Amino acid sequence: MKDKNKPLYLYEALELRSEYDARIKTLKDCLPESKQNRDRLSFSRNDEIRRPSPDFDVVSARKELRKIEIKRRKLNSSIQRANFNHFINFNGDSISLSEALETRKALNEQIGEFHNQVITSSYQKVIYKEGRDIVEENQISYTDAVKNLDQGRFAFRELNRKLRLASFETLVDFQDE
Repeated sequence: MKDKNKPLYLYEALELRSEYDARIKTLKDCLPESKQNRDRLSFSRNDEIRRPSPDFDVVSARKELRKIEIKRRKLNSSIQRANFNHFINFNGDSISLSEALETRKALNEQIGEFHNQVITSSYQKVIYKEGRDIVEENQISYTDAVKNLDQGRFAFRELNRKLRLASFETLVDFQDE
């Protein structure tokens, strides 16, 4: 049995948040106001009518849903606090996990841009005009584009590894169920 007073590590908190999200989705989908359930409760192709099972209580499901939504909000708040309070070293700077997550997102977008640069720079644009070819040079050479893409991928991988390691070291002030 787990110690009830033991705080969670960040990776555990992230897993628990995902579990809460899944529970919330399941409960919402069971409620009569959900579109998925409305479609099942209405007449189906063979004109059968569906009604709630005897052991399914809509009122209890709504209470459980609200309870889990509150827990999820509190957990998410604790995760955010931990992300702001824990720091890692990246590129010679000490940055919070929150800033590292934003940096990772920006790096990922930058990798997409570098990818497009590699594709664009892999061929030159040739315009055939008046019996001769006019070649438009690329704004960035293929070699430089590949180098930038590789550097971006390396930085992303390095940062992602540091974030993952931090998730095993950082405590979140939230009690597991």
